[in-house]
Amino acid sequence: MRQVVLTGIKKMAMTEIPNPLTVGPDEVIIKTSTIGVCGSDIHYYAEGKIGTQVVQYPFPVGHECSGIIEKAGDKVTNVKVGDLVVVDPSVHCGHCDQCLAGRPHTCRNNRFLGCPGQLDGCLADYIVMPSFTCFPVTGKMNAVQAALIEPLTIGVYTVKLAQIQNKKTTAGIFGAGPIGLSVLFKLLADGIADITVIEPLEYRLKKAKEIGAGFLINPETENVENAVKNQHELLLDVVFEASGKQEAVTNAVKILKPGGKLVLVGIPPDAKYTFDMDLMRRKELTVINVRRQNHCFEEAIELVVSGKIDIEKMVTHHFPLEETPMAFEIVEAYKDGAIKAMINL
Repeated sequence: MRQVVLTGIKKMAMTEIPNPLTVGPDEVIIKTSTIGVCGSDIHYYAEGKIGTQVVQYPFPVGHECSGIIEKAGDKVTNVKVGDLVVVDPSVHCGHCDQCLAGRPHTCRNNRFLGCPGQLDGCLADYIVMPSFTCFPVTGKMNAVQAALIEPLTIGVYTVKLAQIQNKKTTAGIFGAGPIGLSVLFKLLADGIADITVIEPLEYRLKKAKEIGAGFLINPETENVENAVKNQHELLLDVVFEASGKQEAVTNAVKILKPGGKLVLVGIPPDAKYTFDMDLMRRKELTVINVRRQNHCFEEAIELVVSGKIDIEKMVTHHFPLEETPMAFEIVEAYKDGAIKAMINL
């Protein structure tokens, strides 16, 4: 079968490896249908690492996918051969202290698709996964929508962590890439309408407006703090940082009202942020970190199936597997109005 691997910084190649033939009693073979290009994939592509997770080449990348069940182990009951499934890329052990505490996303023994030293990525014709990672959606959505569920779960979880109780809450989002837009989708689905999106790329601001953002700020042409004050004299209740940029964190602290919440979901390239602790302390701001998602797949699927979220609105590009290097190049360089690129097999 075909498998796409990273071979160096901003270098990729197509390889041929044997098809998987056997599965364990609780495993399935999945024929991949659609794979999304994620921001974390781009970190591995462009920088060769995310924090302490360092790529050893060649490295099979990719973790957002949907596919068809090709073969199922004897003990598999939740899916059957022929099902279109959403795939959770995270494989938890089920018996460590984190799993037993209801936190499989911080499992001590977690293995993740396309993560160095853990599991090979899904940019391939077939993958083998435990059946508990699969959610059947046959007849409910198409393969592209199914592959977009994983990033949407991060938006769903991010908003859940913010614990917004009032629909009149004022919210801000830094970054209108796939994760920022997923946060926007979830806020709107929850009835939060007063949302400001801060993004330097005009085409992404336009997309945020199309989806339903109330206010738009380009930090390259406007002073973010002044622009927010013009619309919200008392500043914002909650800000979601989905860009991974230091400037965004700095501005987020400025535009939050006292008692506000800063939710960090973006990944900074150098794995560090600095904070104005004097301002944070005086405002008594709460900082919330987001680690992927936790028990949000069912909700994300329902939000799309019900029509509350039109997840395909974020998709800008489609490529065949053979053109994966072009897809990564376009996404990494923000070329051609790229927001979300999908690889279709």
